[in-house]
Amino acid sequence: MIMTKKVLAVSVLAGLGSLGLSQSALAFNVDAGDVQASVYGYAQMNAVYDINEDIGISTQSGDFGGLTDANNVPEGHFDADALQSRIGVSAQHKDGAKVVVEGDFRGTNKGFRLRHAYGSYGNWTVGRTWSNYNSWTGWTPTLDFDGIAGAPGVQDRVEQVRYTDGGLSFALEKNYGSSLNGGTTKDSLPAFTARYEGAASDSVNFVVAGLARQLSHDTGTQDDTAVGFGAFTGVDVNMGAVTLHAAVNYSDGANSYLYRSGGGWGGTDAYLQGGKLETVSGWGGTVGLSTKIGEGDFNIVYGTAKMDLDDMNNDLGSVGSNNESNSNAFVNYMWYPVDNVMMGVEVAYFKSDYYNGGDADATRVMYSAQYSF
Repeated sequence: MIMTKKVLAVSVLAGLGSLGLSQSALAFNVDAGDVQASVYGYAQMNAVYDINEDIGISTQSGDFGGLTDANNVPEGHFDADALQSRIGVSAQHKDGAKVVVEGDFRGTNKGFRLRHAYGSYGNWTVGRTWSNYNSWTGWTPTLDFDGIAGAPGVQDRVEQVRYTDGGLSFALEKNYGSSLNGGTTKDSLPAFTARYEGAASDSVNFVVAGLARQLSHDTGTQDDTAVGFGAFTGVDVNMGAVTLHAAVNYSDGANSYLYRSGGGWGGTDAYLQGGKLETVSGWGGTVGLSTKIGEGDFNIVYGTAKMDLDDMNNDLGSVGSNNESNSNAFVNYMWYPVDNVMMGVEVAYFKSDYYNGGDADATRVMYSAQYSF
């Protein structure tokens, strides 16, 4: 898919996550005098066949935590659900104030889950929405809802206060989790994030972003703090028939923000050694290609996230449940048989490498059908 910056921006505002499809033109619009409102959403089914062991979770996304290096695990698993289905309401007052509330059905015990709940006016956005430490620049579309290891930024939503001026934005955000090995976590300060989205030319879009956060260990009698930070950059290069997407991430004491770096999601941020917090670093990256074939879009992408666990192992004699690296690759085709309908097929490969030298992998096939309004 030749995704320009404008198309990507519309995708973000519509809040359509991993599929990157704009629905703003399809919504039900309501004229209520001073307020213009829209109701939008989609119904979606995802069906998957796990060729090897069963690593599917809700929305049938693949889970690195489901991989094992055990022998003789059962093979061949089919499952399907419609939990990715979504509904949202957007309303804007004539004076410029806007509010968005959106959810899906991926919640605990398959209940309704709040995705977005924010208001915006002028340069300010307040509430729960995409983290400012996140971007769709450098991102390649996948049918798998949870997507690519090492993707640009945290790829999730968080409560925040954000100021935006053109392509530059700053935010104070709720900490996106703190994972301490042997410590008792305490959040004393919000995370600070900054991001700049720009274009180097008509065919090259880029993003750079950074964050700083405080890590705290406090038992009431013993306490210590450390500073965690992260940075990423991403790029989309339109080469005519093909668009290149790429991203690179680095983190130190902020592996919660290094997407899919741990046993399932974020890796350990720090560990306790002699009463002091020692931070853990990591890096990640993705590279993908998109192109149009016939009436649909073809995408191929590889991503990886790797933890530096040597110091932790030397100090503690163990790296706990941390994976040394997680990698996955996707090949998919999405087509649009009629207006408001998307169907897609995808082959995915997941692999985890463990610090002890072991590894585990699995291959799966997904089919998705989405009906938008």
